[in-house]
Amino acid sequence: MTYQQALLYLNSFINYEKIADYSYQDSLRLDRVRDFLRLLGSPEKGLKIIHVAGSKGKGSVCAFCAYILREAGFSVGLYTSPHLSDLRERIRVLRPHPAEKKDAFEGLIPRPALARLTKTLQRAVKVYQRSKAAGRLSFFEVFTALAFLYFKEKRVDFVVLETGLGGRLDATNAASSLVCVITPISLEHTQKLGKTVAAIATEKAGIIKEKRSIVLAASQDKKARQVFRDKCLKAGARLYEAGRDIKYNGCRRAFSVSTPWGRCDHLRIRLLGRHQLANAALAVGAVKALSCFGFQAGPTALRKGLQAASWPARCEVFRRNPLVVLDGAQNLASAKALKEAVRDNFKFRKLILVIGVSSDKDIRGICKQLKPLAREVILTASHNPRAMDPVELSGYFRGAGKSPVLHITGSVKEAKALALRAAAKDDLILVTGSLFVAGEFRDA
Repeated sequence: MTYQQALLYLNSFINYEKIADYSYQDSLRLDRVRDFLRLLGSPEKGLKIIHVAGSKGKGSVCAFCAYILREAGFSVGLYTSPHLSDLRERIRVLRPHPAEKKDAFEGLIPRPALARLTKTLQRAVKVYQRSKAAGRLSFFEVFTALAFLYFKEKRVDFVVLETGLGGRLDATNAASSLVCVITPISLEHTQKLGKTVAAIATEKAGIIKEKRSIVLAASQDKKARQVFRDKCLKAGARLYEAGRDIKYNGCRRAFSVSTPWGRCDHLRIRLLGRHQLANAALAVGAVKALSCFGFQAGPTALRKGLQAASWPARCEVFRRNPLVVLDGAQNLASAKALKEAVRDNFKFRKLILVIGVSSDKDIRGICKQLKPLAREVILTASHNPRAMDPVELSGYFRGAGKSPVLHITGSVKEAKALALRAAAKDDLILVTGSLFVAGEFRDA
């Protein structure tokens, strides 16, 4: 099987990342994933996992954890989603003292390895489909299985695992974890996960299931916090909360963190935004918590790992003159954090907003946060079938105060060309609303 054949095969499975209208409860089945993994020899068993769920900041916390562990001398499997440009971004192995040049996505699974493991999956899928199993496999379920196979084959010391949707029914939840991390919960995917913060928190809390596991929770809404406390009490897991057990202080990108497992001073991060300090503090706590299982990361590893951590399209400076910033903000809380990060970190004459949003997001909330920043708005849509029509999106930028100048484009490539023509050297082009838009802008 060639790499291109592997991509065609993987993309033949139903992909809920590209579908807005489906039944969450009926379509996602954890027992199906476990049955399929058993056919593959249960590759998830024996992996030492940090499992991360939440509404925002999941990917950043995963990146911080992975880079710290790598600097501590461990090999680390990193599984995240979605990807920006290359499917292989989702499966990476970070090794100490890498021989290759470090880049934004170092350690990608090689194309031959992905093709070979897809061939293995294909054989297992044929056997699975002959059984009386619980429905057809999805793209994310199959690809998660591929990640487990690869990490087991590479004998990584740790795996940092980001949930896809929710947590309780997510394919990643077929694995057991040493440490669970819950990032801030906000309203997202309400058609699938529930209409309230408490309901969404309940789905995210589904990753808490092992008695011996340690759970770290970011600062939360009162109702979400109670959900996590009740779940940990029922599961017999130990809960540590940001603000109570894990505290940080600092400004901009320099800070200190105190945890139940020790204090860490003189820390710095490259990622922009006050919210990234909170994400980094949570990651420090997660790695330090591994000392309960006999694994240590010293202060040097913490400092070097945080400083080295890269996570593209999260308030990322993509180019200068004019300044172009990419961010995947796709809910109200993320848009608010992005707005604060832009105001705190950049000086500009005029902000040109390039925005495209998936139709199932909190579009009103996102646009309300970002509209005051922009003098011009270029509306666009990614190639994802869930993308909202730019004409319909324009309605959220009209009325209620001074409206920015609006442009409607048919593609991200067209939006990029228009933005670069319209921007002077001292302007800022902010590309956001969806990771799919940020990814296409990178590639255009």
